[in-house]
Amino acid sequence: MSYDFHVGQKVVCINDTFKHVSIDQLIRKGEIYTIRWVGEYTHYVDGTFIGVKLEEIHRGNDDGPEGYGAADMPYRATRFRPLVKDKIGSLRKLLAPTPDAPVEPKEKIRKKEKV
Repeated sequence: MSYDFHVGQKVVCINDTFKHVSIDQLIRKGEIYTIRWVGEYTHYVDGTFIGVKLEEIHRGNDDGPEGYGAADMPYRATRFRPLVKDKIGSLRKLLAPTPDAPVEPKEKIRKKEKV
C-alpha cells in the first residue's frame, strides 16, 4: 500500500518488528508519531526505499556492534500509515468519484442493426 506522506503529518506505527535485529529500534506498534523528514533513502544492506524520520525519535549513529554506520537512518515508510481522525469520512472519500474518472451514460444507447 502506498501513502503520500509529508513533513508535519501524524502517523501511526503498524509494524515494529525487525527480523534479525536485537537492538531496540524505538518505535512501537499503535503509537502516534510526527514526520520530520520523508524521502528516498539508499542503504547498502536494505537497498533503496521510501523512508521517514520522526520528530519524537532521533536514532543517532548506527555504529554499534550490529550497526551499519548510518547517521539517523530513517524507518521504512511502510511501517506507518497516516493517522485518520475521521475514519468514516476517509472511507467516504474512497466512494467519491474522481474528477478524471470516465462517466458512463445514464441510459444505454442501443445500436440499430442493419437490415
